[in-house]
Amino acid sequence: MPNRLANETSPYLLQHANNPVDWYPWGEEALARAKAEDKPILLSIGYSACHWCHVMERESFENEETASLMNERFVNIKVDREERPDLDAVYMEAVQMMTGSGGWPMTVFLTPEGKPFYGGTYFPPVDYSNLPGFPRLVTAISDAYRDQRGQIEETTKQITEKMGQTNQLTKSNTLLTVDILHTAYNNLATSFDYQNGGVGMAPKFPQPMALELLLRYNHHGFSERALEMVSLTLDNMAQGGIYDQIGGGFHRYSTDAYWLVPHFEKMLYDNAQLARLYLHAYLVTGRPMYRRITEETLNYVLREMTDPLGGFYSAQDADSEGEEGKFFVWTPQEIQAVLGEEDGSLIGGYFGLTEAGNFEGKTILNVPQELTSFAEELGLDLEQLEAKIERAKVSLRDVREERIHPLLDDKVLASWNGLMLRAFAEAAAALNNEKYLNAAIANAEFLVNTMKPDGRLLRTYRGGQAKLLGYLEDYAFVADGLLALYEATFQQRWLDEAVSLADSMVELFWDENAGAFYDTGIDHESLVVRPRDVFDNAQPCGGSVASDLLLRLAVITGNQEYTVKATTPLRALHDLMGKAPAGTGHWLAALDFHISSPKELAVIGPRENPATRLLLDTINGRYLPNKVVVGAEGALGESTQIPLLQDRGMVDGKPAAYVCQNYVCQLPVTEPEALAQQLAG
Repeated sequence: MPNRLANETSPYLLQHANNPVDWYPWGEEALARAKAEDKPILLSIGYSACHWCHVMERESFENEETASLMNERFVNIKVDREERPDLDAVYMEAVQMMTGSGGWPMTVFLTPEGKPFYGGTYFPPVDYSNLPGFPRLVTAISDAYRDQRGQIEETTKQITEKMGQTNQLTKSNTLLTVDILHTAYNNLATSFDYQNGGVGMAPKFPQPMALELLLRYNHHGFSERALEMVSLTLDNMAQGGIYDQIGGGFHRYSTDAYWLVPHFEKMLYDNAQLARLYLHAYLVTGRPMYRRITEETLNYVLREMTDPLGGFYSAQDADSEGEEGKFFVWTPQEIQAVLGEEDGSLIGGYFGLTEAGNFEGKTILNVPQELTSFAEELGLDLEQLEAKIERAKVSLRDVREERIHPLLDDKVLASWNGLMLRAFAEAAAALNNEKYLNAAIANAEFLVNTMKPDGRLLRTYRGGQAKLLGYLEDYAFVADGLLALYEATFQQRWLDEAVSLADSMVELFWDENAGAFYDTGIDHESLVVRPRDVFDNAQPCGGSVASDLLLRLAVITGNQEYTVKATTPLRALHDLMGKAPAGTGHWLAALDFHISSPKELAVIGPRENPATRLLLDTINGRYLPNKVVVGAEGALGESTQIPLLQDRGMVDGKPAAYVCQNYVCQLPVTEPEALAQQLAG
C-alpha cells in the first residue's frame, strides 16, 4: 500500500512511496497530527542521487519491524533537500551544532512545533562502530521525549536560540579594495594541491568558483602562477575518472586526491559551472582540449538531461542495479567486444584499462598519459589517433546506452536551470554555436512561461506541475541566466524579464535592517528561523549571485539602487571573503566586477550582417570577465531606455562598437582590429 508520498512529484520522494513507513511530505497535515497526538517528528532529508540515502532506505525504511517502530512512535516526514533547500539549511545547521558535522541522509528529531532536539546523518540497522543501530536510536529518542520532556525543552531552547546566528550580517562602511582579492589568492595558494591540482586533499571537489577567481586574478596580471594552478587542475580533472570519458560531463567529486575514483552521481549544477569554467579557460589559453570538454559537457546535457519542453533535469544517480558506478566501468573484454581486439587494445591502453582494474575489479576510464606522448610512444600519427579515439567513444557510448541506466532525477529546479541557461548562453556567444543558443532560448521560454504561471517564480517542475514558492537562489540564478541570454541575442524581452525578476527579488527577499537578502520570501511559511546562507558551497549562494546580478544590471539600466543593494552585503562580508575564499568564490567574483571598472560595450548593427558578427566575435571570443554587452539593430526603437545605447548608432552606415570604462568612452569603431585594441587597453 503506497504512503502519502505517492502524490508527490519529486523522484526522491516517490522512491519512498512504497516504504512501509507512514511517510508524510512536509506540510500542515503532518505538523498538525504531531501536535494533536503530541508525537515527536522524525524528519529524514536526502536527495535522489545520494548513495547512502539509498542504503539507509534499504536497511531501515524498507524493514517492516523498523517501519512499525517509526510509525508507532513518530510522525515521519520525508523531504527532498533539492526541492526544499530552506528546510535543509535550517536543520543542517542544527545537526552541525549538535554533532559537529553534517551530510545526507540527514536524520533529525523534532518537537511537534518543528524544533530540533537530536540529529545525525546515516544510522546503520544495528550498532556499528560508534553509531547506534537505528531501531535502538528510535526507541531511545521516543522514550526520552516521553520521560524527559523538561530536558528536551531546554535542549530545543538552547539550540533554537543559537540557530541563524552564524549567517547574521552587520552593516559596514568598509571600503571594498583589491587587497581582499590578494588575501583570498594567498589563502587559496596555501591550500592548493600543486601535484594534482584542486584545493585541499581527498575527498576532492572541483570548486569551480575558486578556479574562476584564479582566472580573474591572472587576467589582472597579478600572478601567472594563478593560471598554472587552473591549468593543472583542469588538465587532471579532464583526464581523470571524475570526468565521464565516454559520455561527457562530470561526476560530483573524487574520493581520492588524484581525480581518479569519483562518487558517480552527476549533478546539473556541477556541469553548468564546469562547462563555463572550461569555456573561460579556453578563451584565456586557446587550448583545444578545454573547448572539447566544454562542448562534450554541454552535449551530454542536451542528450541526457534535457526535457522536451526545454527544462534541464537535476541529476543522475551514482547507482545502477544496486551498485555504485556499474553503468560507467569497463573490462578489457567488454571494450574488445565493441572495438575488436586490435583497436580495443589500443583504446583500452589510452584509457588506462587493465585486467586488475582500478575500481572493484573493473576500470574507471581515465587518461593516464597525454595524447601526444601516447601517440609518440606508439609511433602513431596524432591526428589519426585522435580521430580513432573519437570514433571509439561514440561506439562505446552506443553500447553503454544498452546497459541499465542510473536513476534520472527528472525534476526541473529553477535555480539550477538558471545556472545551465547561463552556461549555454555564454557558450553560444563565445563559440558561435546555434545549437547551444537554441537550447538557451528554449530553456528561457520554459522558465518564463511554465515556472512563473501567476508572476511568482516557482521552485520545481515535474510531470506537468510547477509548485513550491521560489527561493532567493531561484530568482537570482534565473535572472542571471536571462541576462546572459540577452547579451547573447540582444532581444529586449530577456533583459526585461531579468529586470522584472530582479525587482521582485528585492521586494520578496531583501532585509533592510541587515542589509542583505534572506533565502525565503516574505510570503513563505514561518520556520524555526528564517534562513540566510552566505557561503558559496557546491553552488553559489543566492546572495552572491544576487549581488553579481544587480551590479551588472546597474551598469546596463543606470539604476544605482541596484548597486547599493549589491555592495552592502559585500561590505559586511569583506573579512570572510579574504579568509575563506573556497567558501566565498562567487562573492569574490562580484567584488572583482565592482572594483574593476567593468567594460561597457555597445554594438549597433543588424545581427545577420557579417560586419556585426565580426565585432561580436571580437568581444565574445576573448576572456573579459568584467563586462556588460548591449546591442541594437541600428534603429534603437524600444531599446532606448538602456543608457548605454542612447544617442548611438551605426557609423557611416557600418555596424559599430562603442567601448566605455570608468566614465570614459572611446571613439566608436567599425573594424574588429580597432575594437580588439580598445578591449586590450
